[in-house]
Amino acid sequence: MSLPRRRRIRTFFLLLCIITFTTFLFSYTFRDPSLYFFKYAFRLSDNFFSKGLCACRQCMTELEDDAWFVERFNQSIHPLMTRENSVLSDETFKWWQWLQSEKKPANYSGVVEELFQVIPDEVRYMDTGPDRCRTCAVVGNSGNLKGSQYGGLIDSSDFIIRMNQAPTNGFEEDVGARTTHHIMYPESAIDLDNTTILVLIPFKTLDLQWMISALTTGTIKHTYLPVPARIKANKDKVLIYNPTFFKYVYESWLEGHGRYPSTGFLTLLFAIHICDEVNLFGFGADQYGNWHHYWEKNHLAGAFRFTGVHDGSYEYNVTLLLADKHKIRMFKGR
Repeated sequence: MSLPRRRRIRTFFLLLCIITFTTFLFSYTFRDPSLYFFKYAFRLSDNFFSKGLCACRQCMTELEDDAWFVERFNQSIHPLMTRENSVLSDETFKWWQWLQSEKKPANYSGVVEELFQVIPDEVRYMDTGPDRCRTCAVVGNSGNLKGSQYGGLIDSSDFIIRMNQAPTNGFEEDVGARTTHHIMYPESAIDLDNTTILVLIPFKTLDLQWMISALTTGTIKHTYLPVPARIKANKDKVLIYNPTFFKYVYESWLEGHGRYPSTGFLTLLFAIHICDEVNLFGFGADQYGNWHHYWEKNHLAGAFRFTGVHDGSYEYNVTLLLADKHKIRMFKGR
């Protein structure tokens, strides 16, 4: 037998052995391929849906989440008030009334009922899941936004959340032009256009009464400070920050530092609970270490870090930690 013929025969038998071994291994490993498929599919679905993953590249909650974040983040406490979740525990009600020392509050449940006759009683933003990717820009009021040219990036988000005065006219290049949600309390209230959602942070029962009055009769003109008797806002787009959520932010995230959280920190936690990706703009000092508002010409005019009721340093450290753990992206500007 010629040498080439012998080589062809050896090659044939070698290939036959490989095919036989591979077939045996395959049949042993996958004796019931359909069963394997369903087990694998169910395991994937369990992992995919168990923690409410989203359609973004990175989600607020992850399969293998950070222990520090998990210890603090409680998705069962909704940030917005409805009739159903408006009932406060005695402890929460006393804490909330203590914030601004309301001495003779009106009947809380009666005020809430009246409020939801004026504004919608709807559950919002509970649609988290694998098909949703909600990007949010939380825009603070720091002077570090001056010259940042973040406007386009801010306006590209699904939700753009601003707070208190926060003018945009004349500052669009740095702070953007769009606003979907504007967070305020009575003493910082401004007029809004018909498309913007007003989110009220109430510190007392009187603040809820003011919201009713500001949208209807205009009879309340003073809380602990003078307040606008009326404001321009779409009453069908008014939401109320939940006092139970307010207390949760203070206890779980700030661990009792300060008298109560700042508007900026309350807004950040609001976004963390309703958004899949959160980008933070206009928080912290400018490049020279000054704390002021971006619309102020004098960079020493604001000095808003030290207010006496907020622990600005602690809040900022928690914010930096959230960024370090990739829960938010923080744009520090200039």
